[in-house]
Amino acid sequence: MPRTLAPGQRARIHTIDVTTGTTHLVHESTEVLYEAPNWTLDGTALIVNGDGTLFRLPVDSSGDPEPIEIPGIPPLNNDHVLDPDGAHVFVSAEDGHIYRAPLTGGEADRITTQDGLLHFLHGVSPDGGTLAYVGVVTDPGGAWHAPNLFTIPATGGASVQLTEDEFPDDGAEFSPDGRWIYVNTERPLAGPPRAAGHAQLARMHPDGSGAEQLTHDKRVNWFPHPSPDGARLAYVSFPPGTVGHPADHDVIIRMCGPRGEDVTDLVNVFGGQGTMNVPSWSPDSTRIAYVDYPVGT
Repeated sequence: MPRTLAPGQRARIHTIDVTTGTTHLVHESTEVLYEAPNWTLDGTALIVNGDGTLFRLPVDSSGDPEPIEIPGIPPLNNDHVLDPDGAHVFVSAEDGHIYRAPLTGGEADRITTQDGLLHFLHGVSPDGGTLAYVGVVTDPGGAWHAPNLFTIPATGGASVQLTEDEFPDDGAEFSPDGRWIYVNTERPLAGPPRAAGHAQLARMHPDGSGAEQLTHDKRVNWFPHPSPDGARLAYVSFPPGTVGHPADHDVIIRMCGPRGEDVTDLVNVFGGQGTMNVPSWSPDSTRIAYVDYPVGT
C-alpha cells in the first residue's frame, strides 16, 4: 500500500545548493505523501512518487505536480531511476518487479521475471545497459530474508548476484564512470562486526569484487548518491541505533568525498524513508533534491 501522511503532516519537496546551503521549497502538500525525487536530465523538473504513481513538477515552483500515467502495472514504490537516455524511467512496483516506461507516460515493459524475489531498483549504469537492484527473498509466510545486491541487463535477462549472506545491503548506485557501485551495508568490511542495523557506506566493483567500507562512524548511513561529476556523495544519516531506514525520524543529509572523506552536514530534516532514496543530484552537481515530512506548524 502506498504511504500516506499522518494527521497534521506535510510533504515538502526541497532543493539545496551544496555549496551555499541555500534551500528552495519546490512544493508542499497536505494531501499526497511525495517521496524520492529524481532530476530530469535538462535540470528543469523533478520526478517523484506519491499515491502509487509518478509525478513530474517544475523545479522553479511554477506549476503543480502532474501525474505520469503508466497503465497496466501495480502501484509504484519509491525506487525509481531515470534512464540515461532522458526519455524513459525505470520503476519498482508493488508486485516486486521492475519496469521501464516512457517518462511522458505510456505502456511499460517488465524487466524482471523471477517470482519469489522482491526487486527494489536503485541504480542504472552510465551507458544505460545495466540495472543495480536490491533483491529480497520472501518466505511463504511473507517473512523477508536479508536484502542482497544484484545486477540485471536493462533489457531483461539473467540477474547476477553480487552479495549473498546474512548482512543486509541496500542503495546500489553506479558511479558516473561506471567503475563502482556505491551501497550501504551492515557487512563488517573493516574492523569488528557491527550491531544489527548499523549500516555504513561502502562501494564495490560492478562484479561484486573489491568491496571497501567508506564511512566509519556511530551513525547509521543510508543511500549513497554519487554526484554526476563524481566528486561527492550525498546520503541520509540516521541516529545511532536506528534499524533500517524508517520514516519520521530526525535525520541529517550529509555529503562526503567518493572515498568517504571530508564528511559535512548539509541539512537536518524530519524524514528518513522517502527523503532521498534514489539518485537526487541535479545534472550539474550543484544541488540535491529531498523531501521532509514535518508535523504541525
